[in-house]
Amino acid sequence: MNILITRPLIDSENLMEKLFSIGHKILHIPTLKISSKNMEPINPDDFNAFIFTSANAARNLKLSNRHRKTFCFCVGSITEKIVRQLGFQNTFSAGGTVNALKNLLLNSNQLDEKSKIVYFCGDNISYDLDTDLKKEGYNVKKIINYSAEKITDLSDENKKIIENNVPDLIFIYSLRSAQSFDEISKNYSLYPLMTGSTVMCISKKVANFFKATGWKKVELFNPGEELLSL
Repeated sequence: MNILITRPLIDSENLMEKLFSIGHKILHIPTLKISSKNMEPINPDDFNAFIFTSANAARNLKLSNRHRKTFCFCVGSITEKIVRQLGFQNTFSAGGTVNALKNLLLNSNQLDEKSKIVYFCGDNISYDLDTDLKKEGYNVKKIINYSAEKITDLSDENKKIIENNVPDLIFIYSLRSAQSFDEISKNYSLYPLMTGSTVMCISKKVANFFKATGWKKVELFNPGEELLSL
């Protein structure tokens, strides 16, 4: 099976190795460029909890001291692993979706309405988690500490790779990535080749985008469970 991965290499290398080891051919066409927003370092002692909805938010965290007792709520296991590598021990992982993370926070015994919470995220999000938590009475500060810029150019080499190895499955991990991939496909006349490809989408919002733009075979997957989608 030909499988196209659109995440940056740092986020997809382990998955690509697993897929390759069980006999699949891997195509890697990243659709987003991640850049730090150069946030001002913050003191973790000033807050009761941090929220991370992506691994990139954790990677671009900047702190002013070495204390790591703050509670950290992470969207999934990969994000939690990065947070623990930073030295934090009081970490909690949701099931890989923002809705699961929201439920984890609302049911946590470590937080109440007096807790000071920081939500780290990128410049383009599909779900306003901080707004929902504020409606529930929580004190949440949002810090945008990275940006995700669409990649819409495709090299001649990568174009030939796709033409010679039309993907059976295409994994898409965000709405912005979906927009980028759709632009690449249509700008480089690849869309007609991929009418039989199945686009695997991380959320209903991403799936609805592909359906609205004419893609026929669209399915959902749970992050971290890509192999179960095969």
